[in-house]
Amino acid sequence: MNEPLSILDLVLNASVVVQVVMGLLILASLTSWVMIFQRGFALSSIRRQATDFESEFWSGKDLGQLYVELDTENSDVIGLESIFASGFKEFSRSGQQDGADQERVMQNVQRAMRVALVREEERLETHLPFLATVGSTSPYVGLFGTVWGIMNSFRGLATVNQASLSIVAPGISEALVATAIGLFAAIPAVIAYNRYAAYVEVIMNRFEAFSDEFSSILDRASHKR
Repeated sequence: MNEPLSILDLVLNASVVVQVVMGLLILASLTSWVMIFQRGFALSSIRRQATDFESEFWSGKDLGQLYVELDTENSDVIGLESIFASGFKEFSRSGQQDGADQERVMQNVQRAMRVALVREEERLETHLPFLATVGSTSPYVGLFGTVWGIMNSFRGLATVNQASLSIVAPGISEALVATAIGLFAAIPAVIAYNRYAAYVEVIMNRFEAFSDEFSSILDRASHKR
């Protein structure tokens, strides 16, 4: 009685096309796992920084001093710090112009913060399109390998006088491994994408709320000049 082939044996004995498909899926899976961990740490870090900055912002600290500290200590500010720095910088620059219209100043401030919001959204969504692509295409790539392997198995039947399950079983088994690898690559990517997309939406809502509140503070400050 023949011993059943292991998964490794099935992969090594697969046709070249199926092996290429498996290799691509394994590479996509490894890459997606790296991005999953990277995004998880990055989003958590941005959220913590936002919490710390909001605590300092609402502590009553002078906004000018807060801006100077950000500008001197952090050359590449991100998150809420970037939105604050963009808005305050435009407010200070536009407000220093002689005869500056307060309404025009606030329009410039809001435009600057909207640009900062777009940049932050792009930063937050880094790698998410790749995860979505892996999650949506991997099952089909694996299915292609399966179809190709099964097709080769049935083509091999033409070269034998008597067909039996033992002849086609290894080919079908190796083909099904491609589908399994495709699902293994797709499922974590889909779960991570959905989770991080929702996480990004929560953070962006927080950023937009801060932008509106900060805009109101600057608007009141402009009328006191």
